[in-house]
Amino acid sequence: MSSADAARHKTLILTLCCLAQFMVILDVAIVNVALPSIRSDLGFSATGLQWVVNAYTLTFAGFLLLGGRAADLIGQREVFAGGLLLFALASLFGGIAQTDGQLIAARAVQGLGGAVVAPATLSILTTTFTEGGERNRALGLWGAMGGVGGATGALLGGILTQTLSWRWILLINVPIGIVAAIAGLRVVTRARRDVGAARSFDLSGALTVTAGLVVLTYGIVETDAHGWGSTRTLVTIALGLALLATFTLIEGRLATAPLVPLRIFRNRPVTAANLVVFCIGASAFAMWYFMSLYLQQVKGFDPIEAGVAFLPMTFALIATSQVASRLTGRLGAGVVLTIGMVLLALGMLGLSRVSADGSYAVQVLGPSIVTAAGLGCAFVSVTIAATTGVRGPEAGLASGLVNTFRQVGGSIGLALLATIATQHTADVAGTVSHEVALTEGFQRAFLVGAGFAAIGAVISATTLARAGARAAAEARSRAESAGA
Repeated sequence: MSSADAARHKTLILTLCCLAQFMVILDVAIVNVALPSIRSDLGFSATGLQWVVNAYTLTFAGFLLLGGRAADLIGQREVFAGGLLLFALASLFGGIAQTDGQLIAARAVQGLGGAVVAPATLSILTTTFTEGGERNRALGLWGAMGGVGGATGALLGGILTQTLSWRWILLINVPIGIVAAIAGLRVVTRARRDVGAARSFDLSGALTVTAGLVVLTYGIVETDAHGWGSTRTLVTIALGLALLATFTLIEGRLATAPLVPLRIFRNRPVTAANLVVFCIGASAFAMWYFMSLYLQQVKGFDPIEAGVAFLPMTFALIATSQVASRLTGRLGAGVVLTIGMVLLALGMLGLSRVSADGSYAVQVLGPSIVTAAGLGCAFVSVTIAATTGVRGPEAGLASGLVNTFRQVGGSIGLALLATIATQHTADVAGTVSHEVALTEGFQRAFLVGAGFAAIGAVISATTLARAGARAAAEARSRAESAGA
């Protein structure tokens, strides 16, 4: 294969991986604008509505590690295509769901399909592109798809919901998923499998971590009805934590082929990057959720108007993602990530000042653009930071961890912030108008989301940025020694 043909082949692979990642992340956000329509059509409760999002993100998070391991053991191409077909099938059943339970079940299976696809795409990229500038550019585009998918989902969801039906936000995935699966089998090169690893999946680990996350999230959600100090809440949360502790035991002592070999956490940059990813998820997922509800339930926007209101965020995210990709090569992933997390915290802090009678242009537009700029910087740089130095058969594991921590952060963060918002709204209901009560609940949620982003900024600055500075200084020292 000539160099020109090889370059075209890599471009096709990058395009396909970015499309798949865009679709998977899109389905986290595309439902947000449709939530009021889904609630009225299928009869969801106020707190139950978030399970349309969390059923997807929790199974996504719980099985991402298994998906990443499957890409290493079975083969990236086969896992990629199989995951896309499962995603398309689940989307079909979700689109024709007649009850809230059927929709939640379909969303959970969708999450399983996404958990197979997402780490396979990143694993394909890390083994196709050489480490350095080439891989950074590819990962920069791939990472940007996470943010662009989230921001674009609002507009696309609004258009489909208002012009057709909320069901089409799911049905549209069916033809796209099938075509992408066929293209993957033709374009992606069959990769060398991890022949040295045991040919077994750590299913007990995947089931334990998924059950732990679901139970923990359910315990947080139920505090709205039973309170944080009730026996039911404490027992439920304790059970979720116990299941997660059991997962750690399985991975460290019992599994012959663990999903997460704990040795990977000896790499401090990888550990720190994944903690920051958790904070990104806890801030960003909740931000899209509450902004959509605020615009429609308080400001009276219809679905398309709400989607259009997210467009400035989309443009800002795309622009800053491109800038961040170039800056990462000059300043280091840690510095760019720190900048992104600071911007995200400032933007969320600005959104916490929205009011029931304020205008979109004055109170929402500016903070939302700052938030999007932060996400553009963060999505690109954290992906690079979390996979730098990871080679060979652990590429799937590293990619699975990045996506897992982002989805876990999103699920737990959304459950926590939704509970805080709902409880505060209930506390002030009756003393103020319904719109003011809702807005005050949203304000609390945005403020806590800003706190998550600030924690991520501190972790990035103290660990990743400092480590990057040391590495750059050592590189300059070696260069000077070689020159002498």
